[in-house]
Parts: sequence; C-alpha cells; structure tokens
Amino acid sequence: MNELNRNIQTAINVQKQANLIWNVADILRGLYKPHEYGKVILPMTVIKRLHDTLIPTRDEVLKAAEQYKNMNETMRNRFLEKASGYSFYNTSLYTFETLLADPTNIETNFRAYLNGFSDNMQDILANFKFDVEITNMAENDALYYVIQEFNKKESYLGPDKVTSTDMGYIFEELVRKFSESYNEEAGAHFTSRDIIYLLTDLLLVEDRDTLTGRDVVKTVYDQTMGTSQMLSAMIERIHDFNESAEVRTFGQELNSETFAIAKADTMIRGGNPDNMALGSTLSNDKFEDYTFDYCISNPPFGIDWKKDKNKVEEEHRKGENGRFGVGLPKISDGQLLFQLNGISKLKETGRMAIVHNGSALFSGNAGGGESAIRQYVIGNDWLEAIIQLPTDLFYNTGITTYVWIITKNKSLERQGKVQLIDASKIFEKRRKNIGEKRVDISEECRKIIVQAYGEFDNKEYYLDEKIVESKVFNNEEFGFTKVTVESPQRDEEGNIILKKGKPVADTSLRDTEDIPLKEDIQAYFEREVLPFNPDAWIDRKKDKIGYEIPFTRLFYKYTAPEPSEVIAERIKKLEESIVANFEALSGKDVSNVDK
Repeated sequence: MNELNRNIQTAINVQKQANLIWNVADILRGLYKPHEYGKVILPMTVIKRLHDTLIPTRDEVLKAAEQYKNMNETMRNRFLEKASGYSFYNTSLYTFETLLADPTNIETNFRAYLNGFSDNMQDILANFKFDVEITNMAENDALYYVIQEFNKKESYLGPDKVTSTDMGYIFEELVRKFSESYNEEAGAHFTSRDIIYLLTDLLLVEDRDTLTGRDVVKTVYDQTMGTSQMLSAMIERIHDFNESAEVRTFGQELNSETFAIAKADTMIRGGNPDNMALGSTLSNDKFEDYTFDYCISNPPFGIDWKKDKNKVEEEHRKGENGRFGVGLPKISDGQLLFQLNGISKLKETGRMAIVHNGSALFSGNAGGGESAIRQYVIGNDWLEAIIQLPTDLFYNTGITTYVWIITKNKSLERQGKVQLIDASKIFEKRRKNIGEKRVDISEECRKIIVQAYGEFDNKEYYLDEKIVESKVFNNEEFGFTKVTVESPQRDEEGNIILKKGKPVADTSLRDTEDIPLKEDIQAYFEREVLPFNPDAWIDRKKDKIGYEIPFTRLFYKYTAPEPSEVIAERIKKLEESIVANFEALSGKDVSNVDK
C-alpha cells in the first residue's frame, strides 16, 4: 500500500474508532468529570485491543492451558505464548461476548477475565490503576454498558483491521481529548505523525546502504517515548527499505498510562516488552551502558528538572563517567540534558534526531552549562544539521521548533561542517485546527526538506511558492571567545590612576566583546575597540569560550525601506479615502475646510 492510500485508510480508522470510543463518555457522564474519562476509556481501549488480538488463537491457548497445566511455569509460558502467537496470552474462559451474557456477575467475571492475562500484561493493567474504576463502574451500574459499547461490531480493534499506526493515532486522539479537558499539555504525550515521518526520513536517508541486504539488525531508542509512536514509525520506515530487517525498539517513559499503552503496543507488534521501561530518563536511566543505532525523541522543553536535580547533579560530578559531566543547563529547562543522554546512547555509527525549541540554540552565557553542551556537540564534530520547522506544528504550542541531527560518524563531506535548513515556510494549512496545530508537513513538503538535507549544499528549494533554504557553515563559526575589556580609573583631573605602574580598572566601565573563534583576538581588539577607547585593555585571564547558533540572524534577509515619496503618496491616498468616507456619512463637503 502506498503512503497516500495508507494515510487515507489510517485517517478513516482513526476518526471512526476514536469517535466510537468517545461515545463511552455518554455512559460515564455524571459518574466521572470530563477530565476523568480517560481513567476508564484508555485502559478499556487497551484491554479491547488485547482481547481482539487474541481472539483468533483463543481456542489453541485454552487447549494448551489445559494440556500443560501441571508443567513448571517457565515451560508452560513458552507453550502458551506459542499457542497465542504473541509474547502474551489470556487463559480466561471469558470473552466480552460471554461477559455480557451474565449481567448479574459482570464485575466478578470481568475481574476473572483480566486475571487470565499473562504476568507480563498484569503490570500494564496495574499502571492504569484500573481496579478502583471497575469497582466504581460496577457500583453505579455502568460497567455492563461500557463493555457493551466496546463489544459492538464497529468497535473491533484487532491488528488485522486496525494497524499499529492506526492504533497509535487513536490513542493520541484520545489522550489529546482528555488532556484538553483537563487543560494539560497534550503535546507532552505525543507528537503528530507528520513530524515523526520527517524525523525518521532525516535519520534514514543517509543510511540507505546499511539498511539493505540480508541479516540487517537495527536498534532504535526513544528516551521520552510517550505511546511509542516514534518507535513504531521507525520500524515502518526501515521496513520500507528492507522488509526482512530486524528492528529492535527500546524506550523509556515517565507517565505510567502512556507507558502502559506503549508496552501493550510493543507486545502486539511482536517486540520485546522488557525493552520498555517506566521512570524518569534523567534520574533513573533504565538503559545504562546500552548503545543504539538510532535515537529519536521529542523531549519536553521549557520544563524544569527539579524532581531530578539530586540525581542529575550526582551524575554530573562523575565527569566523563556520567551522562551529564559536560555541563548542566539552568534548572528551569532540561531539554539539553536529554540531548546529552541521547548522545551517551549512540553507537559510534549511531544517529540521533531530537526536537528542541529555540532556547537550545543560544541560551546561557559563555562558560555556562548550555554553552558548554553546545561546545561539546559541535567541538566533537557530532552536529550534522539543524532544521527549523514551521510554527503552529505541534498540538500544544505554536512556537518555533528545531530538529537537531546528531551523529558520531559524519560522512567525509560533512566533517567539520554544520548544515542549517530553514524549513519554516514550507507547510500545508489544516482545514481544521487540532489544539495549537494549524499546519502539517505534507508528504511533498517533507520530500523537499529531506532533499535539501541530503544534497548538503548552499541552495534554495521551491515547492510552488514555498521555499526551503539550506546553508552550510564551518564548525568554528558558531564559537566565540567572550573577552573582558577594561577601562582605567581616573582621578579628578582626568589622569589615569596607576597601581604598581599599571592602570587600575574601573569596574563601572567594564565591558565584554564576543570575538569569533576564527578571528585573531588582538587584531579584532585593535580594529573594533581601540579606535573608540584608546586606553582600554583586555584582561585575558577572564576569557571564556562560548558556542551559540544564531539561526535567525544567519538567515536574515535585508529588506530596503520604501522611498519616502512612496510612503507620502500612500498617506495622501489614505487621507483622501478618510475624507470621502466622512463626506458620504455626513453629507457635507469638507474638501475646502482649512486643516
């Protein structure tokens, strides 16, 4: 199925299924507040997905459960998993159909059905904290009707009809609805698929040769995986290159509910559920000493890391033996900590795509944590490219965002250089906004961006009237030395005050200059400072190295102001229009009135 048809089918499935599932809210109204509907609908959606996935092999599992009931647990699990065709199973005699056949005992029987799931599914259900909701629904005569709604023919969620991609979109749509009703940041949970496909294509376009052939095995890691849709998209894209490639996915997630969705989706896809971890990536790294072929993530930006502070600072003190030895950003924004974590997880041939906001480009002072992290990435020649995305692209924010492509194994032509791409003007407007998301990166737009990245040139690309601009810079162009310029104290007569034969600095006149690394400091000082302050000097002991990426300035285009006569003519026409409107309203001729 080509991408266009696949996307159309996905859109149909997502809209239909999300609307059907959302109908359950009518049953819950009054029993739950709107922002609490997710406590029931999300776990029920996962349970129904698992139910429909296992239905085709249910009889084989029940036979195996009886046949191997006296076998040791480890061996029995293997036979049951083989019978189910998945890494999980359910040995309960109940289905949604038979549950509904006994309304009187539906709570007891539903709990029995859930207890029939294999142990590796029990922790998924536990992360939803669903037990209390079952009691609440049963006591208020709602459990039967919720199960009935999910058992409708049109509510089928088996993978033969609803793909992993479709399911991801359904979960995302539900999470977005619940987040909006609770005024939460929906974007903290997921990233829209148009952005994900751009990230995957940017990661993979340089790796075509390594993705083809036999016995290809690739590992993919998402440090803030949400519902794991970036991981499933990477599998999809790698299989577009090579259907026989084995893709092993790994992810960590802080939110217990989205983690449960991600783990369940992984198991249905046939992935290893042990590769899905719950907890804070910054303070509780579940993949210490792991390295991966690809890292892909959209970590939170503008979010503080106070809860992780003690552990992060402890690891910072380990220096090179920790992830954060390079430097720490300000406590109010931890996005660059995720960048350091991602770099620590890259193989020597690995590649990373990570989304940041604009502050990651320039925040912090020379010698500070943010600058030191940028210096670490650029100085080691790991930063391959940064792509500026359009505004209004994410569900929960309209701000400008940037994709950083980082690799420890640059191609020969890219070594010592960084490519910047302004793709802020290439997008398709949505017919209907979703939260803050007003635009999409269409397939055509994405191809232009990926082409610009792949050609690695100083060049402009056009799609109709939309433009993408690529520029290539040497690494050192982003570095500078912040020097301290001192001026002397003077006495009442204006004479320079000396101490041990040297002028005494007047701290009130102290200034700094950011001198590009590619320039000679003394030559710059003599050219730019001394002509205006002949008695000044540089205190070189205070030198600090800084790195920043002035993206906006590097793509700035000067527009000459209109000639004064053109402006005057426009003002005259406006005045004439105002007078004409006044005369039309008042019926008076004011053309001869003195001004």
